[in-house]
Amino acid sequence: MTNDATEDTGGQETGQPTDGGEKPRVPRTGGDGPGDQRRILTGIGATAWEHPADRAALNALRKLPGFDFALRKVFGMFGERAIRLAFKANAVRVSEKQYPWVHQRLLRVCEVMDLGTVPELYVSQTPIVNAGAVGMNEPFIVLNSSMLEVLTRDEVEAVIAHEVGHILSGHVLYRTLLILIMQLTVFRYPLAGIAVLPLLLALLEWNRKAELSSDRAALLAIQHRDTVLSGLMKLAGGTRGEQEDLDLAEFIAQSDEYQENRDILDRVYKLLNVLGATHPFSVVRVAELRTWIDSGRYDEILAGDYVRRDEEDTRPYVEDLKEAAKGYTDMASEILEDVDAAVDKLKDRMTGAFRKTRGG
Repeated sequence: MTNDATEDTGGQETGQPTDGGEKPRVPRTGGDGPGDQRRILTGIGATAWEHPADRAALNALRKLPGFDFALRKVFGMFGERAIRLAFKANAVRVSEKQYPWVHQRLLRVCEVMDLGTVPELYVSQTPIVNAGAVGMNEPFIVLNSSMLEVLTRDEVEAVIAHEVGHILSGHVLYRTLLILIMQLTVFRYPLAGIAVLPLLLALLEWNRKAELSSDRAALLAIQHRDTVLSGLMKLAGGTRGEQEDLDLAEFIAQSDEYQENRDILDRVYKLLNVLGATHPFSVVRVAELRTWIDSGRYDEILAGDYVRRDEEDTRPYVEDLKEAAKGYTDMASEILEDVDAAVDKLKDRMTGAFRKTRGG
């Protein structure tokens, strides 16, 4: 652990982190949500915000001999070049002259998260409100143009921070693998999908946990809870030009209602509904992020208590596995308790009905 969060005062040009002296700053931009003063999380390691199930699954893949190296080489030769060229040909690359405000938000996120190499960012003309970080050796970010229409500028910055979190966590290579598998099995070779179904389901489950990790990264970069939560609300049901018709408190209450519903059949439906999804439901993401905040970990990180990148290998892999397993065990225990309660209730009803029949 370390105490290296420094206050962001702005006013200087961006640059690589330095080992000595003051780290260069990104020029500040105005905002309609987060304040101008943020803690720069110098040298923060991704394990500071990663969900244990995300970290355990990713470490398991990385520990397969030669898997990571081979995957990077193959995708680096064929996949990344084709994907990058496609966006260069049919999307707008963000810069100081094209979507300059988006460019400034990207620079600010990279400074707060101490990411020295600023990834390329493209805006693609797409009506679906979504974004992604893709690539292998040199990941880049893609924002769908509808993001800029539905979200506020601060919420767009939170989305950018979410994607930067994916890059810092090393998610992008495996997310790209997931995208390629889904495209190949669904659109080109559907019969092959049967063979890779176990791998696909495993990657989807990991990816859903990776989304929770990057929501935390977004909060650390933005340092304004309601901005991140309102962005998630709009991903669920935001519309263009109707900002005043949404109420974050109501959506949080909706999230609590969904999470607190312990009806056994509904819980089964929840599991089935998300089985083939790439992302958790927005109400779940809101609840998970609020739980993480309430745990105190968010405030501890802002106070400078976090693992640095050069310390990340010190945590044993088995600890991540145990922590992830505990989460799944707790969830399974809750379901079993609900089943047991439902069976007892059914038993009581049947017994009561039987007594009434005999008494009649």
